[in-house]
Amino acid sequence: MRKPVLLVMIGVAGLLLVRNLLVMAQLPDEVMQGAIFRIIFFHVPAAWTAFLGFFAALVASILYLVRGNLKFDAFAVAVTEVGLAFGAANLISGMIWGREIWGIWWTWDPRLTSMLVCWLLYSGYLMLRRAVEEPTQRARVSAVFSIFAFADVPIVWFSIKWWRTQHPQPVVWGGGSMDPSYWNMLFLNWIPFLLLGLVFVAIRMRQESAKREIDAIRRMAHAI
Repeated sequence: MRKPVLLVMIGVAGLLLVRNLLVMAQLPDEVMQGAIFRIIFFHVPAAWTAFLGFFAALVASILYLVRGNLKFDAFAVAVTEVGLAFGAANLISGMIWGREIWGIWWTWDPRLTSMLVCWLLYSGYLMLRRAVEEPTQRARVSAVFSIFAFADVPIVWFSIKWWRTQHPQPVVWGGGSMDPSYWNMLFLNWIPFLLLGLVFVAIRMRQESAKREIDAIRRMAHAI
């Protein structure tokens, strides 16, 4: 890892630590849920970052199918992997939150289930890539699958409006209310999540570039 990237990662980690210390120290407990409600400042930004990564993968996949440039494929797989990491953080933090509030780790609520399906779909995208060796064919098949997988993202997003079950009604996007201090902290806490995601994408893009060079050398060796 190059020194500038390492310094950026240290800076982002420091910013994330400071933001979460402010969450713990400055904000009051939520009236109904108490201190555990603070997990929303990790849970929601993780989901937003994951969805942004999946949307970026969708755009990159469409651009690859249109232009045939493998750089778009490399970007798609990079943001998908980062999106999956933040999606896992969202699911795990949600399970911890649910255990405290509902008394159970998991329930087959539409919001939880659709998010799990979304995570599994994009995990399948990565497994599909491993099954196809030829780079151009792998990129084409992966792009089509990425477009298909994104169809679940709007379902996850709208699920708590379409189905009112165990998951609480939305407080961030209509339907509920949130104290302005909570609002401000929520969006400010998203900034280090985004920066961390960008650092991870940059690292993965560099790795994918090296992988493409290795694939090119391998194809040349086979041709000889």
